[in-house]
Amino acid sequence: MHVNIGTLLPRHAIYRPHKTAVLFQAHSLTFRQLNGRVNRIANALVQLGLQKGDKLATILPNCLEQLEIFWAVAKIGVVVVPLSPMLRGSGLSRLLNDSDSVAVVTTADFAPELNNVRGDLANIAPTRFVLVDGELDGYANYGALTAVAAETEPPFTAVHEDDPYNIIYSSGTTGLPKGIVHTHAIRAAYCTSFATAYRITPESVILHTGSLVFNGAFLTLMPAMFQGCKYILHPYFDAQALIETVAQEKVTHLMMVPSQIIAMLHAPNFDPATMQSLEMVCSVGAPLHLEHKEALDRHLPGRFYELYGLTEGFVTILDKYDFPQKPGSVGAPPPLFEMRIVNEVGEACAPGEVGEIVGRGPITMPGYYKRPDLTAHAIRDGWLFSGDLGYVDEDGFLFLVDRQKDLIISGGVNVYPRDIEELIVQHPAVRETAVFGIPHDKWGETPMATVILHQPGAISEDELRNWVNERVEARYQKVSRIVIMDDFPRSVAGKTLKRIMRQPFWESGER
Repeated sequence: MHVNIGTLLPRHAIYRPHKTAVLFQAHSLTFRQLNGRVNRIANALVQLGLQKGDKLATILPNCLEQLEIFWAVAKIGVVVVPLSPMLRGSGLSRLLNDSDSVAVVTTADFAPELNNVRGDLANIAPTRFVLVDGELDGYANYGALTAVAAETEPPFTAVHEDDPYNIIYSSGTTGLPKGIVHTHAIRAAYCTSFATAYRITPESVILHTGSLVFNGAFLTLMPAMFQGCKYILHPYFDAQALIETVAQEKVTHLMMVPSQIIAMLHAPNFDPATMQSLEMVCSVGAPLHLEHKEALDRHLPGRFYELYGLTEGFVTILDKYDFPQKPGSVGAPPPLFEMRIVNEVGEACAPGEVGEIVGRGPITMPGYYKRPDLTAHAIRDGWLFSGDLGYVDEDGFLFLVDRQKDLIISGGVNVYPRDIEELIVQHPAVRETAVFGIPHDKWGETPMATVILHQPGAISEDELRNWVNERVEARYQKVSRIVIMDDFPRSVAGKTLKRIMRQPFWESGER
């Protein structure tokens, strides 16, 4: 089948040419204008010698050029490899080499980091280092390349549904990052599955303020182009700017990670009266604690969705109409998706019994790039093994217990950080918390909590620890230590990085 997501934009350019496609800062582009710009970079890439199957890496902040590249590569069968601007040194060169990237597009600010590893990048020819801004020796200029390229459609390339569209690298929380391959068919399924699940229509207005490098961005980016609705991109997350844009542009759909939802709720200009256009506020990337879900629903009732999922290709969605009856759940598989909960020997678990979440569906990856060994472990008989723990209730709704990698084993007992986190955020002084295991001489591991307060000095670490330990359900859930922080280390997507906070304790052996 010739399923090519690159055909979506040209269609809108023909049938909805004057409708606004993208808003980014001072730029407002119609579908016809956006298609012209996308064609220019597609033709420029062809001029640089890129062919179907070649890998093009981008190391960019949120910008128009990143959006243009996402749609340009689809037309010519090139595979995009969006990398985080937080990468440095050997981590950067490793992913550029592992992905077999033959070209890279970045910014002048990032060029020094790229120059540090340039000698290690044998696959990238000198003419294929491209800057979207500025002029530097050894780099071509994106604007100059596109200025001399045609606005007409690039040469026809036969793209099939199983052809790769992108490689998304995992965060590497459990080892070296792995390249997750998504095909055109998978991204087409993103278009249809999530447009349906989130009730996105051609009249919807989607705002994205998180990182475009994060796979969660595609949950609304793909349906936006599929339906031909207005897509607003912010250069970075700013809660106050988000609220202003919702009011001004009558935004209908928002997708955010938990820390961003919390920041929005506590922004000085947060006013639900100005945000009544919203039809969806979806949490993605990590569990949103019940305390915060309920706060959001009080202020903006009937709009909360939650998505649990893996970039590798399985999701469940808690629909806004199911939230009131199942507030602690992360929902159910969408149509055409299947889910099982299995024990250590692969047998199905009964309702209420905790096991590993296993699923399959139309967005399941074909595999990790060049890693058949890891693929065989993750996908067995067509089922994706998540490594996450959960259970289903009698109605089949999924309840996420915790990430398996975050599980604390204290004295041989399984301790789930999320249970403790749900308690800590109930304290009125606490804004956010993260619980993880640290070494303990007697028990092996013991829970520790880091917290961010609403107001500095509102409570001491000892006072909060005593408050928590008086209320936990079991002795093994007691936290040995609480550390108050100004902020947490976060990924480019805004997700809290527990491994960064946990690592010093395990390296030092502190107890």
